[in-house]
Amino acid sequence: MPSRSPPPLDSCPRPGRRAALRALAVTPVLPWLAAAPAHADAIPVRFAELRIEEGEVLLYAEFDLAFNPTLEEALSKGVPLYFDLEFEMTRPRWYWLDEKLVQSVTTYRVSYAPLTRQYRVAIGLLQQTYATLNEVERFVSRVTSRPVARASDLAKGVRYEAAVRLRLDVNQLPKPLQVMALASREWQLASEWQRWSFTP
Repeated sequence: MPSRSPPPLDSCPRPGRRAALRALAVTPVLPWLAAAPAHADAIPVRFAELRIEEGEVLLYAEFDLAFNPTLEEALSKGVPLYFDLEFEMTRPRWYWLDEKLVQSVTTYRVSYAPLTRQYRVAIGLLQQTYATLNEVERFVSRVTSRPVARASDLAKGVRYEAAVRLRLDVNQLPKPLQVMALASREWQLASEWQRWSFTP
């Protein structure tokens, strides 16, 4: 019995034709969806601690941030990169969910100026310039005397849980790069949450 060839798309009923066209349109995207999200490259955490000085709770931390060639190239082409330093402090409660006392995000905007051949790191309205990328990495990696709470807001002798991490925020990239970043490990750069107990 001779095999029957499928009818051309033009001869398909309208709903079926639309479905076929949708299938063709989605097919090239499937490899991206299968690959996303990519596993993040790790930013090692060297240490993190809290100290009370002059009535304030201060965060000290150090990461081992290193820009990969993809990020270096993006900077050289004028794409700014945003790194978020996230901090949380909670008080455990046996009778209910943990009480979240502090939740803060500090954003570092890293950019490159080809005319002056300098890198710029901005935190809000504050800006600093650096001659090399190594200097930028050291600056973003080190957190020193960052106020996170008032000592008077914490109870003495009570155990608190602190957590900090550093990550590249791909949501602030230009839209075309956001799509690519979902499936590319080079754009997924983050540390694990570093967690520890703190008792004033």
